[in-house]
Parts: sequence; structure tokens; C-alpha cells
Amino acid sequence: MSALEPRDADVAPIPGPPAAPVDTKGSVLDPAHRALSIGIVSVVLLIAFEATAVGTAMPVAARELDGIPLYAFAFSAYFTTSLFGMVLAGQWSDRSGPLAPLTAGISAFAAGLLLSGTAGGMWQFILGRAVQGLGGGLVIVALYVIVSRAYSEHLRPAIMAAFAAAWVVPSVVGPLAAGTVTEHLGWRWVFVGIPALVVFPLALALPAIRRTASGPADPSAPLAPWDRRRILLALGISAGAALLQYAGQELRWLSLLPAAAGLALLVPAVRGLLPRGTYRAARGLPSVILLRGIAAGSFIAAESFVPLMLVSQRGLSPTLAGLSLAVGGLTWALGSWIQARPWTEPYRERLTVLGMLLVALAIAAAPSVLITSVPVWAVAVAWAFGCLGMGAVISSTSVLLMKLSAPEEVGANSAALQISDGLSNVLLLAVGGAAFAALGGGAVGHAMDAGAATGSHPTAFAAVFLPMAGVAAVGAWVATRLHATPARTEAAKAR
Repeated sequence: MSALEPRDADVAPIPGPPAAPVDTKGSVLDPAHRALSIGIVSVVLLIAFEATAVGTAMPVAARELDGIPLYAFAFSAYFTTSLFGMVLAGQWSDRSGPLAPLTAGISAFAAGLLLSGTAGGMWQFILGRAVQGLGGGLVIVALYVIVSRAYSEHLRPAIMAAFAAAWVVPSVVGPLAAGTVTEHLGWRWVFVGIPALVVFPLALALPAIRRTASGPADPSAPLAPWDRRRILLALGISAGAALLQYAGQELRWLSLLPAAAGLALLVPAVRGLLPRGTYRAARGLPSVILLRGIAAGSFIAAESFVPLMLVSQRGLSPTLAGLSLAVGGLTWALGSWIQARPWTEPYRERLTVLGMLLVALAIAAAPSVLITSVPVWAVAVAWAFGCLGMGAVISSTSVLLMKLSAPEEVGANSAALQISDGLSNVLLLAVGGAAFAALGGGAVGHAMDAGAATGSHPTAFAAVFLPMAGVAAVGAWVATRLHATPARTEAAKAR
């Protein structure tokens, strides 16, 4: 599951137009909102199904394209380009409304799926994933702007809850459906079949978006200029992260050159887009944003390798390997529900510490199935507890960001939260992928081709999971620094 897609549904909205007038009547399914609500929730459902389905089909796709050494790149390419797409969509929506970036995003998302599904080699497959990521970044921001324009304040929690609920069913059904299609029709149909599902949500939502959320927020105001500096910084983050990922996958002395170029682009861009003090875990908002990145990056980097480990090391079918993660969708929702209870508010920091400990333990426990005497269902149990922790942590970071931000800073800080999430996914996937390739990960693909599932090169998988468990454990310490000092809190309120 990707952290920029799905489970970010409760992230604070990217800056959009002024709040819609307060209306204490109606619902998200009343005649005025029904078509729009069904349409945009269907878009989220589509993204959720793609995320869960692709993860199930990915091991087979990578094997057939002789791309197991580039396995992590197939995931991180999505996150890399989505970083740029998010910043672009925010400004595009503010200038001309969310309709254009939403349409462009869904079109790019579908085009990327078709490009990957028809790929003749791994690099074309990765290019398709990158196009998908650009579309996904455009879509998620445009959806939040639509919510801010088309729904009154009292209806927004309900539509955001619907976004989160849209991830539960795909988490359970997606792996089963994708695994069945992969086994009986081939992995390509998982990719080329999804774009056909785009037609329904677009046909339903676009007329309602034109009516309620199209055009600039204030048509009489001068058109806001593009913030070229911020766009260049976002482009620098995407390009720098891609170069680092490439260097990590190649593992040659010449790879130091793209690695150095990537750092040269990445460091100033990160410094310009994230709050000061983020990477030294300064108390309050910087630690909230840092924790979001640590949680999402460590978890996604580990989760990306779970299906591959079960297929190649324990001989599971893609369907069963995907279903090992299915229950996590339910426990993630449970974790989000628990942190939303009023009685948990005084204990929010402790809850996030506990959540990160559950994540660390789950990641550390997953590679135990490399020992043949350990039953494969142990991964499903471990991942269920990890997702429970993630549900509490991801939602809590969103709540704390709103609490610690001055009103005029909520938009910029929300963008920083998204960037921390996506960037850490890319960097930690790059680290995990490099370690996997260096310790014989490429040989896993040859063993799969030969029909072997005898635990070849288990250290390649251990080199991914155990360091990520360590990163998550560091996140438990960062979670103790989420509350700002009273003086800082009062200053934020005063602003």
C-alpha cells in the first residue's frame, strides 16, 4: 500500500479556496451532493484497488520482465513523481479550480497503468509507474480542494470518513481479485483492466464538479501567479530522489556520480519545503512531520517486499501472498477509529509511541517466515498489528498538525507532511532495494523462474526488514517529542 495514496486520506487538505458556507442541514448523499460524493469516492476506491492489486501482481511482473533487482524502483518511481504532482496540483487548483488537475491526473494515472501493462522490459514498466505517480499526486490534491469547495464544514468529516472507508474493501478484495487474475489471465490484465474503471467515476463526478467547484475561488480576483520557486523545489526533490534511487540500484563506483547529483538537488529542496528543525526532531510540528515520514517510509518499504518474500521463499501463490496483507486494511481502520475517540485525546502522544512500537515489532517479525518451521500465517498476524499501529499514528499526525499550526500556515504545513511521507518512501525504498540487490536479490528471480521456493538468499530479505524495523523504533522515540512547549503552542495560537 502506498502512503501517498490511501492511507493519507485523513491528511489535512492542501490549501484551497475559502471554506464553504456553514450549513447544518443535509448529508453527503442528499440530492445536492449525491452524484459528486459517489463520483469522488469512486475515484478513491479506484486508487485504493490499484494500490492493493498492483502489490499482489508485482512479484510476477518483475520476474517475467527479468527485473527483480529493480523491484524496489517499481514502487518508488510512483512516489517520486507524485511529490511533484502534489505541488503542481495545489497551485493549479488555486489558479483555475480542481477540475483540470483532477481530469489530467486521472488520465495520467490510466495512461501509466496501460504503459506498465504493455511493458516489454522493466524500465518501461517503471516509466509507467512514474506516470501513474504523477497522476496520483494530481488527483489526491484536487480531491481535497473539491471537498473544501463543494461541502460545508459540517459535511467534510463525513466525506473524509468515506474516503478512508473506501480503502477497506479493496484491502480485502483487491489481493484476491488481482491474484486470481494474475494466475488465470496473467499479470498484465491487472494493469490494463483498471483504466476501464475510470469511466464511471469521471462520468458521474465531472458534471457535479463543474457545477460546484470549477474555476478560481474568486473569479473577480486577479489570477494568482505560479510560485516558480516552490515548483522548482518540488522538481528538485523528485529528480534528486530518482537519482539516488538509480544509484542505489546500480551498485557501481560510477553510481557515486548520480548519487552526488541527487544529494545536490535534494538537500536544498528539502530545506526549502520542510519546517526548520524537522531532521533534528525539534519538539512540536517538526517532530510531527518527521514522524509521518519515518512511519510511512519504514512501513511501506517493508510491506513492498512481503508478497515477493512469500512467493519466492515459501512458494505461495500470488493470491495467497496478497491475502496475507488483506486483514491489515481492517486493523488500519480500527487504529484510526481508536485515535478518534474523545477519551484518547489526553493520551495521544502515548498512543503514537505504542503505535510505532507495534509497527517496529511487526516489521521485525515478518522475516521470521524465512525459517521454514514458522507458519506463513505469522506474517498476516504480524502485519495486522503493524497496520493497527499505523492507523493510529497516521491519523494522529494529521490531527496534531492541525493543532500545532497557525491558521495561515495549515496549507503549507499539510504540504510538508505529504512531502515527508512521499520522500521517505522513496529514500527508504532506495536503501532497502540497494541492500536487497547487493545481497543476491537478483538470484531470487532466477529461482522463481526455475520454480524453486527453497529459501534462496534469505539474507537479501532480512537486509530489508530488519533495518526498517530499526527505523520504526527510532520513530517511537520521535513520537515522544510531538507536543510543543507551552510557549510555542501559545505563539501558534496567537498568530
